[in-house]
Amino acid sequence: MTSRGSKVTARSSSEARAVARTQTLIKGTGGIGTVRKTTLPGGLRVVTETLPSVRSATFGIWAHVGSRDETPALNGATHYLEHLLFKGTERRSALDISAAIDAVGGEMNAFTAKEYTCYYARVLDTDLPLAIDVVCDMLTGSLIVEEDVDVERGAILEEIAMTEDDPGDCVHDLFAHTMFGNNALGRPVLGTVDTVNALTADRIRRFYRKHYDPTHLVVACAGNVDHNKVVRQVRAAFEKAGALKNPDAQPIAPRHGSRTIRTFGKVELLGRKTEQAHVVLGMPGLARTDDRRWAMGVLNTALGGGMSSRLFQEVREKRGLAYSVYSYTSGFADCGLFGVYAGCRPSQVHDVLRICRDELDHVAANGLTDDEITRAIGQLRGSTVLGLEDTGALMNRIGKSELCWGEQMSVDDMLAKIAAVTPDEVRSVARDILGRRPSLSVIGPLKDKQAARLHDAVA
Repeated sequence: MTSRGSKVTARSSSEARAVARTQTLIKGTGGIGTVRKTTLPGGLRVVTETLPSVRSATFGIWAHVGSRDETPALNGATHYLEHLLFKGTERRSALDISAAIDAVGGEMNAFTAKEYTCYYARVLDTDLPLAIDVVCDMLTGSLIVEEDVDVERGAILEEIAMTEDDPGDCVHDLFAHTMFGNNALGRPVLGTVDTVNALTADRIRRFYRKHYDPTHLVVACAGNVDHNKVVRQVRAAFEKAGALKNPDAQPIAPRHGSRTIRTFGKVELLGRKTEQAHVVLGMPGLARTDDRRWAMGVLNTALGGGMSSRLFQEVREKRGLAYSVYSYTSGFADCGLFGVYAGCRPSQVHDVLRICRDELDHVAANGLTDDEITRAIGQLRGSTVLGLEDTGALMNRIGKSELCWGEQMSVDDMLAKIAAVTPDEVRSVARDILGRRPSLSVIGPLKDKQAARLHDAVA
């Protein structure tokens, strides 16, 4: 992606003001779909996508910190901090924060991932200044007092318990551990009961100061918005909080690296008294920056991305062995995962695993048919567009793109990338990824003999 136009803007005041750099990254038609970026003095980036045809706006702030930035003793700190930023600032109590957005019919939330955290609010376009003020206040002025840390600890422990009670969710955390072990990417985003109980207000405050510097943040806003107005409001909010202290500071670069996952043929079983056995069979995938990710997306869609996919047809439609069966990919800065999930009766687990393994082996050796690839390309193009039909999804796209890639790609360019995938490229990535010896994670009430046979699925 190259910038189609750029200019430098500056604001005057009684004091000398450092210059903000503004670029038009994607030129939309008549302003629609136009993506612009301003880098403020102090390293804060503001990216907007303008859509005058809608009446809503979603405002978010992305932090370049996730669970992979935690030490073992700090596991869960990023997610804990996400909760605490809603608990109050010098200007607002926790009730004030939620009431302000509720009073205008807006939605407000946050999420923590392994490599980033996002806080956002979706409101009517006329209420965008309020959303900007509230979210910026949370990010720059959180108090993180001992009392709130103690109260929220109970809520987070309940969230961990809720996840543990959902084996269909918990098995993906187990699979991450199977593949990454005790590495930060293998630890749960929520932390564990022991690590959450051990976290103190002082340790969380230090984590906050280290990772919520403006150079680590990206502001993203999409909808019926005016870029210059958003920049002015964000700048005013951060300057009011004294957050833009170093005018020469530059944004940190996207993550990069060359991590290699060497886990092959590992099996982890977590015994639970559940009605179903929940399994993930998978192997190392692709980093999110890998040029082959478009072909990988087509492969994943054809294998387990819908009702016409191979896995759905073979496991559910033809044999009725599972209600839910699908494949997925997870791409990180320097590595990735490919997995196949299925939930089935414990007595059927070995049949399900055999069928899944046979399909993966067959596609690795023989590839997909041209018809399957054509159908998957069409499905992926359609789902890409349909998934961007609201301002929240657009905010996520431009915010994550800036934080993780340092660039923006238009929807048309994305569709062109998908359409350009060739059968040979799909078959090549299938040989490379699916040809590896898989690993396996299982949660369920399997008996000793059943458990002993699990290694057959990865042999």
